[in-house]
Parts: sequence; C-alpha cells; structure tokens
Amino acid sequence: MAGGYNHKLFIGRPITLRVVLVSREEVLRSIKDAEKKAADRIAKAHTDASAIVAKARVDASAMIADGRREADENAGKMVDSARSAAGKAASKVQKKGEKELEAIRTGGESNRGSAVDSVLDSFRA
Repeated sequence: MAGGYNHKLFIGRPITLRVVLVSREEVLRSIKDAEKKAADRIAKAHTDASAIVAKARVDASAMIADGRREADENAGKMVDSARSAAGKAASKVQKKGEKELEAIRTGGESNRGSAVDSVLDSFRA
C-alpha cells in the first residue's frame, strides 16, 4: 500500500514536498499490468494485420476478376470487329464473283448458237 509523508523545507520560502512510498508488490503489479496491456496491444495488432491481409486478398481477387471481365469484353469486341470486317470482305468477293458469273453466263448465251453449229459441223465432217 502506498504511504507517504509531507516534509516542509525552508529555503528562502517555505516548500512542501510530498514523498510517496510504493511497496514492492505494487511495483510488480504495475509491471504485470503494463505487460498485459502490451500483450493485448500485440494481439490486437496481429488481428488487425490479419484483417488487412485478408482484405487485401479479397481486393486483389476482385481486381483480377474485373481485369478478366474487361479482357473478355475487349476480346469479344475485337472478334466482333474482325467478324464484321471479314463479312464486308466476303460480301465484296461475292459481288465480284456474281458479276464474273453473270459475264460468263451472258458470254455463253451469246456464243451458244455458234458453239452448237461448231459441234454439229464436227459431226457432219
């Protein structure tokens, strides 16, 4: 138990000193209390650190998922763009082929009579 006493000094003017005596048990108890508080703070710091790491992992997973989703969207856009360009090129080739086919058909119709005559002449000869 803390004890103490007052002492009056006179050095030009009166001064009162209060001296507090602390027992060994009180000192040990205060040290133990301080150690417990320190251990509690360390435990809380570990818990907080674990929570921070867990949140960072969740955030990283979310960022990766967002990145994958965005990459998939961009890849889809690229495929759609390439598909559209290929469709336009195929349409041009088809139109050119149709024109050439029509030219062959028209040329064939105009030459049909002379071709028939040529074949018939070869049989007659």
